[in-house]
Amino acid sequence: MPGNPLTDPNWAPDLADQITEFIGNVRDKTTNNAIKVARAIVFGLLGAILGVVTLVLALIFATRGIQAIVDLFTTWGRAVYISYFVVGGIFTLTGLFLMTKRATR
Repeated sequence: MPGNPLTDPNWAPDLADQITEFIGNVRDKTTNNAIKVARAIVFGLLGAILGVVTLVLALIFATRGIQAIVDLFTTWGRAVYISYFVVGGIFTLTGLFLMTKRATR
């Protein structure tokens, strides 16, 4: 009779295999998903931080590049102010453009 430990010599290995399979299924449905979520959070934060750093450095390089170009034609002090106005104007125009594209209710 199957399932009877007194008459079935393979009862212990079969039970161990069933337990191992059950634990494996539980692990696949819980631990693997938790690992995927944790990786998504870590890589998402890393990407966001690197994106912000890249954006800030690009802004600094653009401002400094404009200053260097304008310095060829004017004094250094005026070049600094002009570069600030140019970068500020670009941000203002970008903001105005995005404001026209927003969804209003």
